[in-house]
Amino acid sequence: MGESRKEEGHIVMVPFTAHGHLIPFLALARQIHERTNLTITIATTPLNIQYLHSAISSSSPNTNNIHLAELSFNSTQLGLPPNIENTEKLPLPHIIKLFHASKSLQTPLRSLVSQITQQEGHPPLCIISDVFLGWVSNVAQSFGTNNISFTTCGAYGTLAYISMWSNLPHRKVDSENFWVPGFPQNYTFHVSQLHKHIREADGTDVWSRFFIPQIALSIKSNGWICNTVEEIEPLGLKLLRNYLQLPVWTVGPLQPPPSHNSSKNHAGKESGISLEACIEWLDSKDQSSVLYICFGSQNTISATQMMALAEGLEESQKPFIWVIRPPFGFDMNGEFMEKWLPKGFEKKIMESKKGLLVHKWGPQLEILSHKSISAFISHCGWNSVLESLSQGVPIIGWPLAAEQAYNVKMLVEEMGVSLELTRGVDSVVSKENVREVIEVVMDQEQGKGKEMKDKASHVAVHLREAIVEKGEQKGSSVKSLDDFVTTILSFKAI
Repeated sequence: MGESRKEEGHIVMVPFTAHGHLIPFLALARQIHERTNLTITIATTPLNIQYLHSAISSSSPNTNNIHLAELSFNSTQLGLPPNIENTEKLPLPHIIKLFHASKSLQTPLRSLVSQITQQEGHPPLCIISDVFLGWVSNVAQSFGTNNISFTTCGAYGTLAYISMWSNLPHRKVDSENFWVPGFPQNYTFHVSQLHKHIREADGTDVWSRFFIPQIALSIKSNGWICNTVEEIEPLGLKLLRNYLQLPVWTVGPLQPPPSHNSSKNHAGKESGISLEACIEWLDSKDQSSVLYICFGSQNTISATQMMALAEGLEESQKPFIWVIRPPFGFDMNGEFMEKWLPKGFEKKIMESKKGLLVHKWGPQLEILSHKSISAFISHCGWNSVLESLSQGVPIIGWPLAAEQAYNVKMLVEEMGVSLELTRGVDSVVSKENVREVIEVVMDQEQGKGKEMKDKASHVAVHLREAIVEKGEQKGSSVKSLDDFVTTILSFKAI
């Protein structure tokens, strides 16, 4: 986005240590860097620094003035397995340990900010921190600088998530449907949309003890940045701003540049298939005929669900690409066994060229942008939602964790670009369910499928226009980022 201003100053950014957070932080750093002369330091743990280096080198943009600073972190002393510094290889029961361990970064962050303050004669202009790292606001305050919270999710999903944890509204009613503070009174959520950790939370459990205070601190920051676009989430943004009573800058869609390395995806990860092989397979298919399936970097479905999905795919007779990992309860990064699929499934689909199983990782953005893709079965993590909608691809929702079920609710009820197939790893899903939903969404000549495709295409236009900058013409996200930069530069004058 745009021409660089010639101001000087320093911004420190502190992401949460999960790939779905690190990549939008890096993309935001690039956007600010392109607009200003400000120095930006992304501060995180040593192994995540290596990951960011890899992500930067795989897309090799101009990143002068973006520095990476290591914050010391000893996983074994914090109750985590050796050399584990992000969520990627962490079994689910350990995830909360990583959240609690993130508070140990406070001391090294103070040292870093102190060093910058001494070298430059004043503290950084601001510290942009992940919404999960509310403790950063205490660090910022102690140096007399400003803290901006960054939510890497959409506005609607963010509000539902922070309000659920702050208020535990489902504990206050006997019904399975309940109202969430911040939403209109007639608007209800259902307990099945809650991940088991929040469903069982009572305010004293290990999850509550992390999320409730961290969110409360983030709500006290000087403003929020949200990875969304003004035009696609009018309700979510109105409600979030009202709830926070703070400025909310919309700077989305924050997407990484295309990878220049065909063996790695844009997050610097090794793909289970070369980009060339993937594109060659897609090129052999008709326009809008292929279903793409991926449940993100953190999630996987159960063994029985996997079997039902495979059987439903066979019955639908639709060509598909499935990024596949071992089912829930097994090592998600381990080897995939044929026993989790119908007998002879992989061999049959490869020989018939009906499907492509990609193990562990696939070049998602490149797949979604191919003309043969018709729909996407997704866990509806926000990065995947933005990537799909930016290409006008409707979504079959299968939320698994975090705020994903709230994202699906919005995609179905507010945007009309999605159908929900099922939710969670414990649900019973049949091959008939799978086939029916696939057939509805992929019939884009008429009925519900056409309506969803039209709406997704409409959202894609908004996402493109938001980041346009031609002369005087500026999209909403460009204007918002300009306003954010103006605001943080005014901090210097205070």
